[in-house]
Amino acid sequence: METFGTGLLLAALAGASIPVGALLAVLEDRLPGRVKDPIQHTVTAFGGGALFSAIALVLIPEAVARISALPLMALFAGGGLTFFVVDAMLRKAGGGGAQFVAMLLDYVPEAMALGALIVGRADVALLTAGLIALQNIPEGFSAYREMILGGHATSRRLLLLFGLMIPVGPLSAWIGFSFLADHPEILGGVMSFAAGGILYLLFQDIAPQARTSKSGGPPLGAVLGFGLGLAGHLATL
Repeated sequence: METFGTGLLLAALAGASIPVGALLAVLEDRLPGRVKDPIQHTVTAFGGGALFSAIALVLIPEAVARISALPLMALFAGGGLTFFVVDAMLRKAGGGGAQFVAMLLDYVPEAMALGALIVGRADVALLTAGLIALQNIPEGFSAYREMILGGHATSRRLLLLFGLMIPVGPLSAWIGFSFLADHPEILGGVMSFAAGGILYLLFQDIAPQARTSKSGGPPLGAVLGFGLGLAGHLATL
């Protein structure tokens, strides 16, 4: 039960970074334009680096250890295709929530993996929680900006919505702890599927927004995001 409680706590803390990202977007919106633009691009690039580190250092290596090559590749491609279809449907419906849904589509499977990993790989579970928290901040930041600029809700309602995402992490971790811990092949499939989806998200939404013609500085945020993920990975070796 102590292990179970630790998993839920880690998932909740990771999920709490979603409204933190939204709050940063609120604060960023009040800054002067000359400051706001580089901050926006740097935060976005940082999230891209963190997402890439999650793929390269946790999701794919852990999936490889659990399932064979053919299903891994099929699920990886399926994750990318699923994100593509969802993204296309949202854009066709008028957009405004694509990044929010994409955030959930990678947050949920990663939290499920966290819950399953806490049983026998507590160090990797801790690393996973840290990576989820790192990527949820810029994802919450970008999703809030997309939705507020689209005029879909007031700032107060959006902050409430993003706050309600915190319990999604512990619920997903409970599913992982209760149903995936004893089924490593399913866990590997979930991780592979999530990796494919995150990679699509990275190149469809995050990388294009991270670039700016005004400065080459913001991409260094991607280096920092990946570097933090790498440091956590090295700490578990």
